[in-house]
Amino acid sequence: MFFDELFYILRHYVKNRPCAGHLIFERFGVSTNTVAEKLELRSSELTRSERQLCDVILQNYPASGLGTITSLAEAAEVSTPTVARLVQKLGFSGFPGFQRALRAELNEKISSPLTKRASWVDDAPEDHILNRFTKAVIDNIGQSMAKIDPKEFALCCDLIGDPSRKVYVIGGRITRTLADYFFLHLQVIRDDVVQITSSSNAWPHYLLDLKANDIVVIFDIRRYENGTLKLAKMARERGAEIILFSDQWMSPVAEHATVSYSSHIAVPSAWDSNLTLMLMSEIVIAEVQERDWEHTQSRMEALEDMFDRTKLFRKF
Repeated sequence: MFFDELFYILRHYVKNRPCAGHLIFERFGVSTNTVAEKLELRSSELTRSERQLCDVILQNYPASGLGTITSLAEAAEVSTPTVARLVQKLGFSGFPGFQRALRAELNEKISSPLTKRASWVDDAPEDHILNRFTKAVIDNIGQSMAKIDPKEFALCCDLIGDPSRKVYVIGGRITRTLADYFFLHLQVIRDDVVQITSSSNAWPHYLLDLKANDIVVIFDIRRYENGTLKLAKMARERGAEIILFSDQWMSPVAEHATVSYSSHIAVPSAWDSNLTLMLMSEIVIAEVQERDWEHTQSRMEALEDMFDRTKLFRKF
């Protein structure tokens, strides 16, 4: 209990005096990162079973890791040695140290005057699906955004916004709707945007026109599609740059991608949530349109003129 309280005090000290605080932690060999941040920093080094365990820990974080090592392993459907290996990868000597860090974070969360409200929908209990689902999505957004590298984001927008490069967009069985949305907006913003059909017997035709340095934007979440991976490999062989929007377990396409975005998608449902992927794609769209606003504006004005002439939309 003493060490939990000491850790809690020191973390608050770091927040108020960052430079001095980090020196204190370094002096005693204690990391200032939360367990969640440690998991995110190590995500690329984790095995598939460890990523599965990581997802379970983050679903009801930090309380999810406060049971026994056996119960955590069973919840994640992995072995107890997998839990032990993950804990050591995070820099803890054992499971008790891992739990001490989680308890300290939980104490801080409970003690903070800025603790999140228990219920988002006032007329429903905390465990109602409206509140549970909303909390899961908000947590997903926070965890996903924390992993974004501003330099990689800038590179992504530079590539997609480069008028000398043609941009191809493709999605899978579920993510094709995200690809449709991204393509529709990007087509208004800039020239030379192509949507690749998600049918694997048709996409080889698009590769005929793919040139070196063109961009292929791929949306791929679990269950990862073999056809999408083959497309990525062949596009890379032709010299294309690949930008991947995927989930926290990361599609195998990442091996061939120039930039990869890992979004948390798990929610209390039989289906995964695409909200974080949608958010990330909308942020990219917003930034790309600003890169050459005059050109974007002229295209939008031309499009609006066409809408007026075709009377496609009603005017009030």
